Amino acid sequence: MSRLSIPARDDAPDASKPILDAVAKQLGSVPNLFRLIATSPAALSGFAALDAANAKTLDLKTRNAIALAVAQVNGCDYCLSAHTYIGINLAKISPAEVALNRAGQSATAKTAAAVRFAADLVEARGKVGNAQIEAVRAAGYGDAQIVEIVSVAVQNVFTNLLNNVAQTDIDFPAVSASDLATAA
Repeated sequence: MSRLSIPARDDAPDASKPILDAVAKQLGSVPNLFRLIATSPAALSGFAALDAANAKTLDLKTRNAIALAVAQVNGCDYCLSAHTYIGINLAKISPAEVALNRAGQSATAKTAAAVRFAADLVEARGKVGNAQIEAVRAAGYGDAQIVEIVSVAVQNVFTNLLNNVAQTDIDFPAVSASDLATAA
């Protein structure tokens, strides 16, 4: 059971309801994560704005791959579950690619560079070396795209930490950070 309250849509603060309604329209339901963030309209508004901005940057497959790598680094079972589901069902990636992404890899060289960089970034708390920056550049990412990779990683760090604090009830097919070896 979640350690923080996850209100039903009707019990959420009034300022959060329009965003929750937009999520429901887009996804067909409102995942527990969004209802959890909705307890703070300011946090939900900021999260929704960052999500909308990041959606205009890297493609869905790359953003989802970064989300999987970051969730694995942070041991967030909720986000691993959500992004495994999103990856397979919306981004149309294979379960094998999901496992690679969780390990900071990809079958596609350019995506692999972004995912590895994001995982390294989170593991090093931003203190990556020159070689890591050069590797992502060598894969074809410019400085603006490096900033975008960081932005997507940061968005996911927020949800990872929040879900780890709350122990949010998983409302997707459950995946655990500890099962990576069996997922490969």
